[in-house]
Amino acid sequence: MSLARYMALCLGHPVHGYYRTRDPLGTRGDFITAPEISQMFGELIGLWLASARAAMAAPANLRLVELGPGRGTLMTDALRALRQVAPDLAIDLHLVETSPVLRAAQQERLGQVGPTWHAEIGTLPEGPALVVANEFFDALPVRQFQRTERGWCERLVGLSDEGLAFGLAAEPDPDLTTPAPVGALITVPGPALDLVRRLARRLVAQGGALLAVDYGHVRPGFGDTLQAVAGHRFVDPLASPGEADLTTHIDFAALARAATGEGARVHGPVEQRDFLLALGLCERAERLASRATPGQAEAIASAFDRLTDRGSRGMGRLFKVMAVADPSITALPALPNPLSSPG
Repeated sequence: MSLARYMALCLGHPVHGYYRTRDPLGTRGDFITAPEISQMFGELIGLWLASARAAMAAPANLRLVELGPGRGTLMTDALRALRQVAPDLAIDLHLVETSPVLRAAQQERLGQVGPTWHAEIGTLPEGPALVVANEFFDALPVRQFQRTERGWCERLVGLSDEGLAFGLAAEPDPDLTTPAPVGALITVPGPALDLVRRLARRLVAQGGALLAVDYGHVRPGFGDTLQAVAGHRFVDPLASPGEADLTTHIDFAALARAATGEGARVHGPVEQRDFLLALGLCERAERLASRATPGQAEAIASAFDRLTDRGSRGMGRLFKVMAVADPSITALPALPNPLSSPG
């Protein structure tokens, strides 16, 4: 089977899928995300949403959408900050989530807001919207191709005498003609590109913006970024199907091309460090630390470093932030605007 099919089954199978059967987040889970590291992350996202709302002519009823909301931690913190800025704002919250386990956690944290859950974006109500996707696109299935003497052959998952193993399709894909040395590997994020195109078309027609935060690269290239994580450690992606998180690095350049191809305006991408600092992370950390115990202040400093460190152990450089917006929105906070829709 293709790698895309393998990832889809491992992560989304209705009975055995990784995301359908557990809460993977936190120290007791398999990995930790920025909202779980510190409340500051979600609070700054909330301030970004407030500014983006202002760029939309400040609608009185704000439709918020989160793709893959995890435990609801990010949105809880974001709404708290958003209401500090606009206390009378009516929130119409929509959560795109397939995991029954995570939906229960979201209900516990966000139930008082009255969210509506969706299995996919096709059931979202029409109208202007602000969409947040934190570490969402990295878990969407991808296809991979390896350059051989015969051309680009798709990387497949199959059975060997030792168990699951990678192999190659017998015939090359005639549609792939990118020059590359033999042995090079290319990743094609079909579902992510399709989703960005759908969202871009909606935003162009109905207004609003998508904020995407994920780990990945700005310039396209060759190489294998498929990884599996279990118990906060990297593991073999084929060893225990359905028992580990499977992700790949996001090609932000490809997502940007997909969005601009639908007439949307792209803001960014920028490194997470620059994005958070521009939104006031230093000031927020200092304010929290000023009324914290010594132990709490140390935790705040540690979280600040984790979110902004540009080294291999931090999120500051590896994670990127990009927005896709209605072309009438010419500026968004903490993001440059290098790409725009034609005309």
